Amino acid sequence: MYFGEKLKLIIEADGGSRGNPGPAAYGCLVKNAETNEILFKEGKTLGITTNNVAEYSGLVAGLTAAHRIDANAEIEVRMDSKLVVEQMSGNWKIKHENMKDLVGKAQNAFPKEQVKYVWVSREENLLADELLNIALDAELNQ
Repeated sequence: MYFGEKLKLIIEADGGSRGNPGPAAYGCLVKNAETNEILFKEGKTLGITTNNVAEYSGLVAGLTAAHRIDANAEIEVRMDSKLVVEQMSGNWKIKHENMKDLVGKAQNAFPKEQVKYVWVSREENLLADELLNIALDAELNQ
């Protein structure tokens, strides 16, 4: 029986708030790393919260979607939040109690050896940023 290579997925996620705290949203997408095909994308509002909560919410949504696609996949998470990338990589401590629930959800989505976190510039994360801004604009302009 032949077992091919593991599926490789890329998650791009972003979160933002207008004011901190303020109206907030996240954007995330999951792509096949080989073909660049977008398998999932979402932009969702979160009500009034902080930028950090929005960033982590985008990460959790992306990881949840990737897990539904393939729980055994190798994941590369690309985010422009240095805080999230460094905390999830284990380099920085998580100091705020209110963040620990979201961090736990992110950590429990996949075994840590399946996930690699990569900081990217804002310019390299434009689609996730666009998804969050579309959701936030739609909410605020009702």
